[in-house]
Amino acid sequence: MARRISEWMHQVSTGPVMLLALAVFVAFSAWVLPQQAARAAEVAGGAGSPDMSFYYSPGDLYRWAEAYGPSGRQAYVRARFTFDLIFPLVYLFFLATATSWLAGRAFPPHSLWQRANLAPLLGTLFDYCENVSAALVMVRYPDRTPVVDLLAPVFTGLKWLALGTGLVFLAVALAVAARSWARERRRQ
Repeated sequence: MARRISEWMHQVSTGPVMLLALAVFVAFSAWVLPQQAARAAEVAGGAGSPDMSFYYSPGDLYRWAEAYGPSGRQAYVRARFTFDLIFPLVYLFFLATATSWLAGRAFPPHSLWQRANLAPLLGTLFDYCENVSAALVMVRYPDRTPVVDLLAPVFTGLKWLALGTGLVFLAVALAVAARSWARERRRQ
């Protein structure tokens, strides 16, 4: 199944689609992301946030829930089910299409590097799992949410690991593709 998903992403990742994904990502990052970051900082009041941490404990999650207060927790949950439904799709669209398009030019068709386009998909999946689990803890606070409070930091770490790996794959594909293009130009 992973192979079929990867192959499908390669098929739909044409140059124009990749450029559209880049434009959407840049526009979203320039206009929407700064506003959302400002709102999140206001809600958090300097307390921090699970989304921007690589590692935190369940205790940290409960401390954030306490620091946010009732209205801050509501705003946090609302952001997870509005902004944080869209942003992962935006970065997935860009990272998956860019990696697919570049890997298709950088590596042989049956190379395992062709599957590198799955890393952003995993990152997005873990991002959604993180959002749901952290939001559930916030909604239930001050009640404890066993197991979910342990899973939230795991999902966050896996999200960052998958997205970081996806960015490394993107950089490698870009470097190899650029080297191949340079060789082709020298031959001509």
